[in-house]
Amino acid sequence: MEKIRLGRTDMMVTRLGFGGIPIQRLSEDDAVAVVRKCVELGITFYDTANAYTTSEERIGKAIAGKRNELIIATKSGARDRETTEKHLSLSLEHLQTDYIDLYQFHGVSTREHLDIVLDPKGPRAVVEEAKKAGKIRHIGITSHSMDIAKEAVKTDQFETLMFPFNFITTEPTDELIPLCREHDVGFIDMKPMGGGMLDNATVAFKYLLQFPDIVYIPGIEHIWEIEEIAGIVQGSARITAEEEAEMQRLRAELGTRFCRRCDYCQPCPQEIPISMVMNSAGFAKRLPPQRMFSGWISEGMGRAATCTECGDCEERCPYELPIREIIAERSRWYQEAKNQYEEQAV
Repeated sequence: MEKIRLGRTDMMVTRLGFGGIPIQRLSEDDAVAVVRKCVELGITFYDTANAYTTSEERIGKAIAGKRNELIIATKSGARDRETTEKHLSLSLEHLQTDYIDLYQFHGVSTREHLDIVLDPKGPRAVVEEAKKAGKIRHIGITSHSMDIAKEAVKTDQFETLMFPFNFITTEPTDELIPLCREHDVGFIDMKPMGGGMLDNATVAFKYLLQFPDIVYIPGIEHIWEIEEIAGIVQGSARITAEEEAEMQRLRAELGTRFCRRCDYCQPCPQEIPISMVMNSAGFAKRLPPQRMFSGWISEGMGRAATCTECGDCEERCPYELPIREIIAERSRWYQEAKNQYEEQAV
């Protein structure tokens, strides 16, 4: 399995990594088996997060005895020192390790949140102290906002950036990826298959193979998935005429309804979390039902039903998506699915 240098971390990692969201849906035994198959295939980069419920624990169990051969990345969405300390302690415990190779500030997509994680007296103080103590080796950031991601890279305070990138969400090729190269920031690609919205692994990963210095972390739920993807990335990078045609077809089919989660559509007068609602079908493919139909997802999808169709969001959307139509569709689908889930749970 080919390895590349992950920016100025100088860590050598496999271009194909492991995304730890979907294993939450599995039994513990099945989740451990999936991770161990990835290790067997030679994958060395594993990404998870405090927010991914059982993901850290399952990865920790799966890699026991192999820890020093692997690169482990996790994340915290905490925005205060106390919670950051708690998250870090839990991550070390769950992963059964005394150090984390890459610790990332999770979901930094607003100016307010970027300012918080840059504040030397805020969560960053905890992370820097942990780095000095050897509990963390490197510090990164994840974002869904192009503008915030570029600002973060320019600060030179982060060694890696995790950002969505695939053959439909190609915007990072314009400025963001070149900027990461300029600042020697390792680029980690989340959503290489559109967060579950793309199902043709061959064209998805052959497109990404054109970028030799990025790491991609597909969410893996089944052994057959990682075996298929590993075969693709270790094969020819040449895109055939048929594959190019399929890529163009999918761009035409999905591009007019594919939310990039840039959030330029916000704020919504009804406080609807528009990008979350737009991407809810992808969440359903990756998250366990108990998470999909409760908590912040349930609350946000409930707000979708309050849409007044004012159209403010569509006026702001740079991709001219039919947001009102999609919100209505997703709201109906979610309520039907939730009702069915609750009936089965009785």
